[in-house]
Amino acid sequence: QVQLVESGGGLVQAGGSLRLSCAASGSTFSWYAMGWFRQAPGKDREFVAAISRSGGLSEYADPVKGRFTISRDNDKNTMYLQMSSLKPEDTAVYHCAARRDLSSGSYYVRQYEYAYWGQGTQVTVSS
Repeated sequence: QVQLVESGGGLVQAGGSLRLSCAASGSTFSWYAMGWFRQAPGKDREFVAAISRSGGLSEYADPVKGRFTISRDNDKNTMYLQMSSLKPEDTAVYHCAARRDLSSGSYYVRQYEYAYWGQGTQVTVSS
């Protein structure tokens, strides 16, 4: 099974940028569709972005469209989330997730569709 480790979080001012990374190990990375989710204090975890196993398809939650970009490098076993024009409401713990997908080649936006999760990385955006 795949293991996931996020990195790249931190404290940034509103309007700034961060790039999160999700490093995968223990399995063939290109077999997995990937996603980013986030959980703000006192709120449920929510979908942020998702990408197909090839990287050819992606989807974003409305609050981040136009500001965040999801990508992956299957040679480096790593997924990324480039976050720009950050807002205080983006403050949350960001988790990456993986779903083994050897058939559809699609992306997945629901939490229950993912079997593997990382521990998360904290992103704090100050106003």
